[in-house]
Amino acid sequence: MASNSQSPPLEILVRGPEQFSLWTGPPFADGQPAVKLEKVNCINAKFSDDGSKLMITKSNSLITVYDCNTAKEIRAFEVPNVVAATLSPCGTYLQTFQKPSAPQEKNVTLWKIDTGSPVYQQSQKNMTKGNWPAIQFSSDEATACRLATNEVQFFDTGDFSKGVTIRLRVPGVAAAELSSLPGSHVAAFVPESKGVPASVQIYASRNASQSQPVARRSFFRCSTTQLKWNHGSTGLLVVVQSDVDKTNQSYYGESKLCYLTTDGMHEGLVPLRKDGPIHDAQWSYSGLEFAVVYGFMPAKATLFDKKCNPLLELGTGPYNTIRWNPKGKFLCLAGFGNLPGDMVFWDYIDKKQLGTTKAEWSVTSEWSPDGCYFMTATTAPRLQVDNGIKIFHYNGSLYFKKMFDKLYQVDWKPESPSKFGDIAELIKSLNLVQLEDKKPAGQGPPKSTQTSVKASSANPQAQKPAAYRPPHAKNAAAIQAQLLGETPSESMSKNALRNKKKREKQKEKKAASDASSS
Repeated sequence: MASNSQSPPLEILVRGPEQFSLWTGPPFADGQPAVKLEKVNCINAKFSDDGSKLMITKSNSLITVYDCNTAKEIRAFEVPNVVAATLSPCGTYLQTFQKPSAPQEKNVTLWKIDTGSPVYQQSQKNMTKGNWPAIQFSSDEATACRLATNEVQFFDTGDFSKGVTIRLRVPGVAAAELSSLPGSHVAAFVPESKGVPASVQIYASRNASQSQPVARRSFFRCSTTQLKWNHGSTGLLVVVQSDVDKTNQSYYGESKLCYLTTDGMHEGLVPLRKDGPIHDAQWSYSGLEFAVVYGFMPAKATLFDKKCNPLLELGTGPYNTIRWNPKGKFLCLAGFGNLPGDMVFWDYIDKKQLGTTKAEWSVTSEWSPDGCYFMTATTAPRLQVDNGIKIFHYNGSLYFKKMFDKLYQVDWKPESPSKFGDIAELIKSLNLVQLEDKKPAGQGPPKSTQTSVKASSANPQAQKPAAYRPPHAKNAAAIQAQLLGETPSESMSKNALRNKKKREKQKEKKAASDASSS
């Protein structure tokens, strides 16, 4: 950005049916992205969490790793019958899962990318969303663990050849989530069994002597959980889902949100002010606050601090998604999936709404690492038509749009938000660039920007969406207005106004003819 020449450029990975490209920007010169890497054949692509490496699956047996700084291939791995592959957070290791050809075959392999050699192998019968990747790393790769029968097992990350070095016994454990930064704690989910309620327990990592958890919460009627750690590893949000709703209010079962802290100060339900499902719960990047979208539609959205005190109400609407800006200050509240795609952008520090817009049929959505842009994408195989990318400014005004015949994946290249300047300075420089772009045309701000500004100045609070009104109800309102002697000309359609004028003329003619005959 203009305000900080040391900031790395933004990059976007765009993958079609058989190949991917790497774009540079935004901002885009002449409104179009420059291409850093052109049409590389692949069937899958994934960045490491720190953005240093890019893994490309080229076939069911060939995986290539690229250096993101040079966009050059650094190593290729031949892995027959590979089903899944992922990079460790800092791009040090490649983890692969192969379709097993025999029982007890060691089909999960951890490869050191620098040397291309395997450093650890284990057998795993099947792969699910819950148990992959098999080996979890903390963000700095200082801690690594895996889930086993009745145990969470830890490795010496300096030497994986030692195998499992610490075993934390957790009878009945079905899922485990290692905290990201630091990897100081691990959360374990134990399902309900023989009348004993389900529970989520937090343990200190790499501490086999610790038999008691530092925090624990039990749940009745619990089928699955989502475990969400904050940055700093001090708090854990637990979305508890049951398949059956005992109150018969929801076909999809019931859900509740719990909050546990590693210091044991807080273990309980988050105080939500509306009945209904938990649509989304996300920590801010600072780890000091979290936001929840909850309740039957129209859903309610609330910000809480890390002591579970409500900070800000974001209103109600057709929402099910929260996206925090990585630089702080802003967030986007949206309704994707089976909802119409409404988006509202907030400055949660100044407690004001910046703008509203729509991105229908969006499958993915994420802020840019510098916090200035918000990108949504409609991708296959989720949706086979209207595939495309939309990029919005931080306030919801549309910056860029491109449609594709088939689009499978769109991702920002990860960068640490700390590499970019202060968000207020970035926004200021972005606004200056926009003003310079508009000067030659001699026009005011684009319509979407005007709408955003109008929305923020006239209505700082979230607007309640208008309820659906069937056509006969609209006509009834017009008829009622006529009966009451009102003239709802603004709400009436052009045809209705035309017909009304015709009727008035006919009445005048009839009155005139009656008067002449008498």
